[in-house]
Amino acid sequence: MSAGVEVPSDAWLVAIDLQQVFTGDSPWATPRYDHAAAGTERLLPRFAGRTVFTRFVAPERPQGAWVPYYDDWSFALVPDADPLYALTEPFAAAAADRRDPVVTEPTFGKWGTSLQAVVGDRPHLVLTGVSTDCCVVSTALAAADAGATVTVVADACAGASDEDHERALALMRLYAPLITVVERGTDLVTRQV
Repeated sequence: MSAGVEVPSDAWLVAIDLQQVFTGDSPWATPRYDHAAAGTERLLPRFAGRTVFTRFVAPERPQGAWVPYYDDWSFALVPDADPLYALTEPFAAAAADRRDPVVTEPTFGKWGTSLQAVVGDRPHLVLTGVSTDCCVVSTALAAADAGATVTVVADACAGASDEDHERALALMRLYAPLITVVERGTDLVTRQV
């Protein structure tokens, strides 16, 4: 929205699901994945020591509503160590080299006890990744509902389509001031705490 959105110096970058399964010829490929990855990569130096990568994986045994979901997407029923679920580069190397935490969940939303164990109960989160209309919005809404302050960087996210990306951003804007959407990572201004 407007330039110069402040984020505290103790904010966490949460790079959501920058994985092989969302690239290339995968049935779940996100068309502008490279765009989201480039936007996230530009932010990594600003969040050294305060970055969390997340991964979406299939559950061992789908239950409830996930049963018909995985009937439709059976290609994804592989162990979480399968290369399909690996982080793409440069994020795999960044996680290893910088020892950034990786939170793995079999759910669209990544807000939960594993992420909270890293970032605390009421952090300021800067969200990037894929897909805007699924895992990003699911994480943003749950985190904000739990009391976290959420900033979503639009040019570091990508949706299943451009239209879905824009619809998800519009939805998240409805949650202001709990969720702030900034157009570019360069719009973030760090405020010392």
